[in-house]
Amino acid sequence: MKSEDPYKHEEVSNIYSPSELNHEARLHLEAGFGQIWVEGEISNIARPASGHMYFSLKDDKAQISCALFRSNTYGMGFKPENGMLVRARGRVSLFEARGNYQLIADSLVRAGEGLLRAKFELLKNNLASEGLFDEAHKKALPAFPRRIAVVTSPSGAALRDILHVLKRRWPLASVRVYDVPVQGLEAPVAIADAIHAVNEQDWAQLIITGRGGGSLEDLWAFNEEIVARAIYASGLPVVSAVGHEIDYSISDFVADLRAPTPSAAAELISPDQQVLRQTLVAIENRLQQRSQRLLQALSQKLDHLEHRLKQQHPGQRLMQQRKLLDQLSQRLRMAGGRIVPQRRQYLQELARHRLVPAGKRIVPERRRMFQNLVRTLNAVSPLPTLARGYAVVMDANTGTAISSVRGIKPKQVLLTQLQDGQVRSAVTETNTQVFPDKTG
Repeated sequence: MKSEDPYKHEEVSNIYSPSELNHEARLHLEAGFGQIWVEGEISNIARPASGHMYFSLKDDKAQISCALFRSNTYGMGFKPENGMLVRARGRVSLFEARGNYQLIADSLVRAGEGLLRAKFELLKNNLASEGLFDEAHKKALPAFPRRIAVVTSPSGAALRDILHVLKRRWPLASVRVYDVPVQGLEAPVAIADAIHAVNEQDWAQLIITGRGGGSLEDLWAFNEEIVARAIYASGLPVVSAVGHEIDYSISDFVADLRAPTPSAAAELISPDQQVLRQTLVAIENRLQQRSQRLLQALSQKLDHLEHRLKQQHPGQRLMQQRKLLDQLSQRLRMAGGRIVPQRRQYLQELARHRLVPAGKRIVPERRRMFQNLVRTLNAVSPLPTLARGYAVVMDANTGTAISSVRGIKPKQVLLTQLQDGQVRSAVTETNTQVFPDKTG
């Protein structure tokens, strides 16, 4: 006898296909968990040519499949291997084609100190890609700082080392300490706030921040992003002095100068007063030598100018001119004593040979010419006319000869020239008759 189907009379409201069920399961898984961290040991690691990484994370009771895509493998700072304890951050999902439950990781770090190292490398790579470590952003330190801010714990050995070195090398510097914790949860924010405060107060010329040595966990405050960005944003140059020489922090890469130790930081930022004193002494000696050479050269030049000045002095020139004048006078006397007799003899000879014959010839001729001129003068002279009874009438003021009565005015003073003298008279009356009428 055939048995009856137990689900024959059941009404089915929804029937899933495998793909639909896997899809719904994936949505529920992704929405229910979000982003999580999973810690476990790596096993079954595979690295195909695509560059993606596939592995399992397991503990002593279970395991989960994981996928880390190629774009998220950069900057891990380590190479994952089987048996390595790691932490994976990602989201829970499901591979629908096979129904495999898995973790899609976006980052992978080593657990414990390995985790800190991985975080260190991850932040370092991220900040480097942003350009926070570029040399172009590094600021120059002042050569002779007088005001130094130290961001550290006042109870630590780092501060004592810094102050000791500065007192020995550069006691002129003033130091202002900004009290901050250098480890623990509060340290990163406190250090960043102190760096901002130093810049806002505008007192210091540079900043030293750091602490003494310790474990990676002890130094971790200087590996936090908030501290790195505060150093990068500082308008003042920052010197990072964290731990020992072998220790490197994120602050070291961002800072304008990395010092291997706090003591080294104090030495790097300060000039050595002993070296400066020696340098100043050497400079002083060179200046003295140069000054002596310069003074010697100027003294020689002054002597030369004094000599030239004496040569150009008016008294010196007068003395030279007097000597020249004496020489010329002597030459003139000598020349006169020689030339005058020569000229006298020449004149005597000229008189004997030329002047006497010329005088005998010229004097009679000049005498005849003179007699002719006398006769001509007598012919035109008014004196003979005056001797015959005539006269010359002239204006007494101007001496102008008057030949007509029409130009004569009453009371005009006249001067009459006769043969043997002159007569001054005043006009009382004029008459145009040439001769007076004697019949009347």
